[in-house]
This record gives sequence, structure tokens and C-alpha cells, in this order.
Amino acid sequence: MKDYFDLKGQVAIVTGCSTGLGVQMARALASQGCNIVAVARRKNLTDEVTSDIERTFGVQTLSLKCDITSTEEVESVVDATLAKFGRIDVLVNNAGTGAVAPAEEITDEQFDNEMNIDLFGSFRFARAVAKKAMIPAKYGRIINISSIYGLVGNKIAGSSPYHAAKGGLTNLTRALAAEWGKYGITVNAICPGYFYTDLTRDTLNSDFFKANAKAMIPQERYGEEGELDTATLFLASKYSTYVTGVNIPVDGGYTSM
Repeated sequence: MKDYFDLKGQVAIVTGCSTGLGVQMARALASQGCNIVAVARRKNLTDEVTSDIERTFGVQTLSLKCDITSTEEVESVVDATLAKFGRIDVLVNNAGTGAVAPAEEITDEQFDNEMNIDLFGSFRFARAVAKKAMIPAKYGRIINISSIYGLVGNKIAGSSPYHAAKGGLTNLTRALAAEWGKYGITVNAICPGYFYTDLTRDTLNSDFFKANAKAMIPQERYGEEGELDTATLFLASKYSTYVTGVNIPVDGGYTSM
């Protein structure tokens, strides 16, 4: 009998793995035996994350500091991962940011920063991992974390640079899937809706956002911890061979309307 989600012996790099959704996805992968490389700017937090994952799931881990706007630092993470494990099977491009302001007030610096982190940062990691590990191995699973805002606009909170960067990531996913399919690499994206994290909880619990959730989300609630796990495991699976170039909303139905 096939164990469709078995990742024993595989290695995953997860960016933005200091708090929130990145940690949740890393734990999901580790629960299936995947070794985890946790990457973020705050190494003190990735150290805590990796210690907990090792203790809980018994897999090997590596905690690395990285600013994804630096090509040198991205390359260094990939090199360090290969030096320790000799392989990279999965990349979860989760690191990102979000500028919130009316479009007419957005500065050049805010727009540049958003594109450099959410879009170019994801490309930097995908490029390095593909070139150094996945293309030579003729195998790989790249999972970009986009957003419902990479698929639609919104009237709730002005965030045009975020929409632009995530929209770019959505189509970058298709482009890389088309280009790297011949190497056995799948490239897909998850587009989360509103999820509770330490950074979003207060905002999402405001009366304004609660009213919006009831009106705009068919399930009339936000995403809870663990509800991205199965999408992550599906796209990371060695059996999801023929699924590539897709952007999967995990949003309670938000983008269905």
C-alpha cells in the first residue's frame, strides 16, 4: 500500500520559518519524516523552531539566517544545505512582507521593497535550488506561497504592491513550471486566504474584519492552524508528479465569488 505523503529522508527548505504559517508548514512536512532547513532573518527564532521540530518528530534540522533580498545569502543557504544533507527535495517559498496604504500614497521604496522580497526573493531561492540541486537530481518540488490577493483585488485594506508582487509570483509559478518540467521539477503555489497568525490575530478579530469575513467568505470564518498542512503535503508528495503550474486557493471559498 502506498503512503502517499511519506517524505522520509527528504530535505525541505522553508523560508520565513520563524513564526506563523512557515512554522506550521515545516511541522507538517516533518510529521511525514522530512528533514527541515528553517530559514529566516531572526535566527534565534529558527533555532527554537528547529529544536522543537527535532524533539517532536525526530528528523534532522538546520537553522540558517538569511535575508532573501541578498543573492549571496540565498546561495549560502543552498550551499550549506547541500553540505549537510547532499540534497534538496522541497522548497517552500514562504517569506514575505506586506505594505498597507492607499495606492496613491504608496512610495517608490515601499513598492520596490515588496517586489524585491515577495517576488524576486522567491525567484532567488527557486533559481539557486533548481540550479544547484533539483536540475542535477532531475527531481524537485517547489511550493510558492502566494495569496488570494495574487488572484483578486480587495476593498478592505489598500495593498497594491502586495497584490502586484503576489500576482507576479502566481504567474512566475506557471513560467517556472513550464521551463523546469522536463527536469522532473514541479512548481506550484498555495494561495492562502485570511489565516490566524500571531501577526494577524488582532486585526482579524476586529469587528470590521469579522463583518467582512461573514460577507465575503462562504465558510464565514478564517483559516485555522493546520488547514494549510494537507495542501503543502499534497504538493510536496513524490506522487504528485503530474501536478504543476497550478495555484491552489486555500481560502474558505473567498475566491469562488
